[in-house]
Amino acid sequence: MKHAHKKHAQKHTRTKQALALTLALAAALPLSAFAHKFWLQPSQTVLAGEDPWVTVDAAVSNDLFFFNHVPLRLDNLAITAPDGSRTAAQNPATGKYRSVFDLQLTQTGTYRIAVVNGGLMASWEADGKTERRRGLTPDAFAREVPSDAQNLRVTESLSRVETFVTNGAPDADALAVTGEGLELQPLTHPNDLFAGEQARFRLLLDGEPAAGVELEIVRGGTRYRNAQDEIRTSADAAGEFAVIWPEPGMYWLEATAQDARTSVPQASERRLVYVATLEVLPQ
Repeated sequence: MKHAHKKHAQKHTRTKQALALTLALAAALPLSAFAHKFWLQPSQTVLAGEDPWVTVDAAVSNDLFFFNHVPLRLDNLAITAPDGSRTAAQNPATGKYRSVFDLQLTQTGTYRIAVVNGGLMASWEADGKTERRRGLTPDAFAREVPSDAQNLRVTESLSRVETFVTNGAPDADALAVTGEGLELQPLTHPNDLFAGEQARFRLLLDGEPAAGVELEIVRGGTRYRNAQDEIRTSADAAGEFAVIWPEPGMYWLEATAQDARTSVPQASERRLVYVATLEVLPQ
């Protein structure tokens, strides 16, 4: 009995040591090495008809495009119709592993579907304890974070996760950029992508070319293959990059950047993320 108890204690110690080592490695490596993948996936991206609908899944996952981590929240969902107006999702719901909603395509042309999140993350010491606040606006930061906070650390984040759906002929009115954060400006329409063909895009940061920013592009179905088969590229001096799609399927595209253009002087850096889901069709 004592021997069994001793073995259990040794196993528990080894487990704690392994966990400590994992956390140490995570702290030493870039955030992207351990990040989960955020995405929106429409049931299809190119439709035609008198009353077409799509269903969109929204999740944060380990594999593309499978629901195995947490749902992507829809609080900041923004859908831009082909005429540039905002339209609402139908039947939104959030479950254990995904959010989901329907969209009726009442107009012809291209819809832009995006979840845009931003805010400040702050931590500081108070009475020997660490206080933390997430998702703060500049006004909320001024209210909730003491002006004399000790060991204050502030990071600003801005992310855009989006996809595109076209009813009938594609157009570009809904694709206009906002000039805030990382954005994709299609030079090839995002609903006109075919396997074996080259597509060109421009990556912008606050409306200017995001020169040198790296991008990762991964085809879905990673659960069923050993290699990610990712495509890595970077934006040139004009913010432009090109992709030749190796085969049909749903693709996940991500770009990340950091700078010091923060909305409050207390923030030391701004972290930016752009993600798009693109469907590539067979020729």
